[in-house]
Amino acid sequence: MIHNTAIIDPSAKIANNVHIGPYSVIGADVEIGEGTWIGPHVVIQGPTRIGRDNRIFQFSSIGEMPQDLKFKGEKTYLEIGDGNTIREFCTFNRGTAQDKVVTKIGNDNLFMAYVHIAHDCVVGNHTIFSNNASLAGHAVIEDYVILGGFSGVFQRCRVGAHGFIATNSVVIKDVPPFVKVSGYYAKPFGLNTVGLQRRGFAEEVLTELRRAYKIIYRNGLTVAKAIEELQKMQTPEIHQLIQFIETSNIGIVR
Repeated sequence: MIHNTAIIDPSAKIANNVHIGPYSVIGADVEIGEGTWIGPHVVIQGPTRIGRDNRIFQFSSIGEMPQDLKFKGEKTYLEIGDGNTIREFCTFNRGTAQDKVVTKIGNDNLFMAYVHIAHDCVVGNHTIFSNNASLAGHAVIEDYVILGGFSGVFQRCRVGAHGFIATNSVVIKDVPPFVKVSGYYAKPFGLNTVGLQRRGFAEEVLTELRRAYKIIYRNGLTVAKAIEELQKMQTPEIHQLIQFIETSNIGIVR
């Protein structure tokens, strides 16, 4: 299942049932879990750990050194979980010694063609990155986020769980969970109602989230006053919103 034109470093650890296509290059300190499929002309550099049942399509560059002028060859890492699909021409970089040391990708994500994940980023589970979506360094993308085509997330920004970033949007502040944003620079445009309904959120939860959205964005309150109002609500989703906003270092989209 490894093509005879593939180049595999002796130190690489390749599990059973791994497919590696023609002319792919697997570098030193790379681990690849069972059932993973790697197409032709893929380059994977280490230290990189790739889990089970991933699919990596042609011309992707995985685990290359970070595009950061501070990087001086330190030993840093890329970790990819299970069940991810990484389409053509994606670029995922390792971390830097100045931050987390590791770039982390979770499970069951879809990365369409030309997606870029920069150094020290953290991506959760069940996300979708449409074509040409890009993360600058140190960004955090939580579970079930969708990034539209050609969207970009500025360095150190976070996008909360179930968020939606519209096509061509540029995110320069944190996007709270459940919120939909659009524009250059991205502004809030309501809840990600369609996504939440598809994921089985009950109507009473959606009602509470709509109320919370109005408190944050439509009642003319400061962030501090909005949090005071949100604290009167008792659902887990509202507590998730509060925690996200209170831990924001750069402020939320407004």
